[in-house]
Amino acid sequence: MNSQSSLVAATAALSIAIGGAVGYWLANNGGPSGDSGHADTAMPNLASQKQPLFYRNPMNPEVTSPIPAKDAMGMDYVPVYGDTDESGIAGTVRIDPVTVQSIGVRTAIAESRRMSRSIETVGRVDYDEQRLAELNLKVDGWIEELYVDTTGEAVEKDTVLLNLYSPQLVSTQQEYVLALKNLETLKNSAFEDVRRGAEELVATSLERLRFLDVPEHQIANLQKTLAVNKGLHIHSPAKGIVTSIGAREGQYVTPQTRLYTIADLSKVWVFVDIYEEELPWVSVGDTAEIRVAAVPGQSFKGAISYVYPYAESQTRTIKVRMEFDNPNLLLKPDMFANVTIDAGTVIEATAIPSEAVIRSGTREQVFVQRAAGKFEPRDVTLGVSSEGWTEVKSGLTPGEEVVVSAQFLIDSESKLREATAKMRETSSD
Repeated sequence: MNSQSSLVAATAALSIAIGGAVGYWLANNGGPSGDSGHADTAMPNLASQKQPLFYRNPMNPEVTSPIPAKDAMGMDYVPVYGDTDESGIAGTVRIDPVTVQSIGVRTAIAESRRMSRSIETVGRVDYDEQRLAELNLKVDGWIEELYVDTTGEAVEKDTVLLNLYSPQLVSTQQEYVLALKNLETLKNSAFEDVRRGAEELVATSLERLRFLDVPEHQIANLQKTLAVNKGLHIHSPAKGIVTSIGAREGQYVTPQTRLYTIADLSKVWVFVDIYEEELPWVSVGDTAEIRVAAVPGQSFKGAISYVYPYAESQTRTIKVRMEFDNPNLLLKPDMFANVTIDAGTVIEATAIPSEAVIRSGTREQVFVQRAAGKFEPRDVTLGVSSEGWTEVKSGLTPGEEVVVSAQFLIDSESKLREATAKMRETSSD
């Protein structure tokens, strides 16, 4: 029984040895066909390949595997190797030309160019505050006649607006008339002090009339006739359009009563709100052009006169004021206008297409193509942007080639490479 068991075991061992020998011979001689050259070249290639660090899901780069695997769609995981770039820059990516073409990588050259900007926005026409005049009296009284009694009426400077009865004005006229009569009596006095006192009284009374805004033509009439007028004329202080009237005939008015507001519309202001990123382009003196729906086919040219030194708390915009001539009064306050600001600021800058910039948190980054299929991440400091171009203040020089499309795919690969390198450094320590 024991001899039979030993014989069976020996027979099995011999079979295994023969099978292994046959398999070894087929592997080295190409099988029955005898294609030994193919095997001779395949084995050294396999031996020379680098071992991948891990395998990454082709559809989701965040999913990795330490061994070869397939995703839910049956696609093989992509091997990720730990090869380092000779530049020594962390995150540098090498991609074969076929992949570069398939993912749609496009590049552009960093240029040294002159950058300017034209700003399109909406504005609102308003009064020129420096051309607004308000009329208040310096005495109490009653309005006996109101000669200009409708808003929107055009008046010239010194137009008579109303007739006012004021006891204070009447008494001041009486004092002046008495001073004139007294001077007439004492002008030939032998006493110089008496004559000088009469002259000073006339001058003081006349000054009081002028301080109370009594018109010169009524003062001249008072000097000529010595007849006190019950009602005195109140004249317009400026040329313009009456925008408000604060009293009516028969009303008692005081110095606190705002009788008229008169606006000169020969010049108007236009206010616009610009965003913070547009502020570096705007300065006083820049030309502007506006168009309003009420005057189709016509534009008006003006200039920026003031940039307000604060931002609006709700809109986070900065108010800009512009001035425009309005000789035909076509521009009316509270109209909306389409505004084009031709910013006069011109910047000589190293510029790249704005789409090349990758913004992530506090960093701005671009990918520079150092050679075919070799992309280096580069931190840059950015300036202003205009017409699809962005100024690069540091980190890039004119002539370098940057990636402008598919850079987010490259960025994903770069960050994985960088993270892998750091893990390797940590494990080696």
